[in-house]
Amino acid sequence: QVQLVESGGGLVQPGGSLRLSCAASGFTFSIYAMRWYRQAPGKEREWVAFISNAGGSTTYADSVKGRFTISRDNAKNTMYLQMNSLKPEDTAVYYCNVYIRGEAWGQGTQVTVSS
Repeated sequence: QVQLVESGGGLVQPGGSLRLSCAASGFTFSIYAMRWYRQAPGKEREWVAFISNAGGSTTYADSVKGRFTISRDNAKNTMYLQMNSLKPEDTAVYYCNVYIRGEAWGQGTQVTVSS
């Protein structure tokens, strides 16, 4: 059974940093591309970043490009999202995602950027 567990969210001031983690289990992590999404209050869920199975290819939404870095450690079955220069508009619940015969999602972790 596919399981994704996000962690690392919290309250941070504008300009601050956070690192999110997504611990994966129930599937062969190293052969699947992974993604981060986020959903702000009153808005639809939006794609944030993509990483290929081996980590050699990454892409980002324009809104986070240059500030966020996606990475993974296949030995630990874990994906990360390093978020720098955070803005209030980054406030959202962040979800990790994998597509294995259908979409699989974690429970999400709340990120709040506020002074």
